[in-house]
Amino acid sequence: MSNIILTGYMGCGKTTVGTCIADLADGYTFADTDALIVAQQGRSINDIFEAEGEPAFRAMETALLEKLLTENTDRLVLATGGGMPVREENRRLLKALGTVIYIRVTPETVYGRIQHDTTRPLLQCENPMERIREMLGERAAAYETAADVILDADRLTPRGAAEEILKLAGKG
Repeated sequence: MSNIILTGYMGCGKTTVGTCIADLADGYTFADTDALIVAQQGRSINDIFEAEGEPAFRAMETALLEKLLTENTDRLVLATGGGMPVREENRRLLKALGTVIYIRVTPETVYGRIQHDTTRPLLQCENPMERIREMLGERAAAYETAADVILDADRLTPRGAAEEILKLAGKG
């Protein structure tokens, strides 16, 4: 499969960079797993977390990946939810779906990008910066294990990151 799968912590730029990749790469389309789940469920991620909890949302992510695999999806740039690679099953499904790129950024970069975003249920807490550091530490091994390629993107523009990913994935 020639799909490009973008993973990384929330705010690392998966959606923005993924859109750029689809614009730059001939014949590629872009999709975001969070947006697909919201459309499928007819409610926000915050509402899903509130009503059913994080485990139910993670199960929805797994079901979506399985569906994409059975549809033989090709030439797709897929931005994943920040917690998707935490599940071992999801890491296997992501690798089966395409080339997995981990967009790695520092906690400071994440905080600078999302400090005013109230749509991030896991960061609605007293000290979001501390929570970002903690979660990045907990998830780093899962991101790295899932990845075929790791891109350090703190100093890259979205277009620069997109161009670099296309090169790294052998598409540019």
